[in-house]
Amino acid sequence: MTALALTCALTLLAALATLQVLLAFGAPFGRLAWGGQHRVLPTKLRVGSVISVAVYAAMAALLLSRAGMIAGDGTFVCVATWALLGYFILGVLMNAISRSRPERFTMTPVALMLALATLVIALAD
Repeated sequence: MTALALTCALTLLAALATLQVLLAFGAPFGRLAWGGQHRVLPTKLRVGSVISVAVYAAMAALLLSRAGMIAGDGTFVCVATWALLGYFILGVLMNAISRSRPERFTMTPVALMLALATLVIALAD
């Protein structure tokens, strides 16, 4: 079950990173991110998209470490994984109340799937 959850989480994080790269390069998918107020992101949000890619990579590394695929400090990784779960749960709530219909209907399920996958990984031995 952990392998399936890890695969799901990594696939979603890769898809989100791809979306953020596209947004950083000016693709017209801004309604799906950053509150959905812009079709094409302004410069500050494009920079945020680039930073998001690095954050997603760190999240992936954390989940890989918690699943035992790469080395990491056990206590830190365990606590950080539970914190990441909290972050994804907050993401579900924030996306669910987004004013942007495309963001609400796309990113809420993504955040929920990430939260569920992270819960499975966090509970693993």
